[in-house]
Amino acid sequence: MTAPVLQESQIRAEGTATTKMEAMREAHEILVEAGAVTADYLPAMIEREKTVSTYMGNFLAIPHGTNDAKEAIKASALSFVRYSTPIDWDGNPVRFVVGIAGIENQHLDILSKIAIVFSDDDQVQALTDATDESAIYAILSEVNE
Repeated sequence: MTAPVLQESQIRAEGTATTKMEAMREAHEILVEAGAVTADYLPAMIEREKTVSTYMGNFLAIPHGTNDAKEAIKASALSFVRYSTPIDWDGNPVRFVVGIAGIENQHLDILSKIAIVFSDDDQVQALTDATDESAIYAILSEVNE
């Protein structure tokens, strides 16, 4: 990947959503603002969630579109939203929602990098304790490598 998939402008240290659907919408809006996806990507994210939960454990959900949504993806990118009050994600507490869009199967590489960060409890605690978007970006910037 040449262009960074995550920029500080795609991070929200304090999300406003209180439900899973609102959180997916919030993650999608950031991807739209970044120019990575079109409005058509949100229905594909919702459809993916109907077939398989995007809850990953360790307070993380990674909503993303179905394979049919390829035309709605303009560039590979991530959105990151942190919630101080956990969101109920089908019975699981979620504090971090990472929206993902990847062209040409780049989402698989991006997913593996996110998984590495969230498999480390110290990293998850650092993301929880981070004071602002800049601090969060410093922890997550390795996804751009």
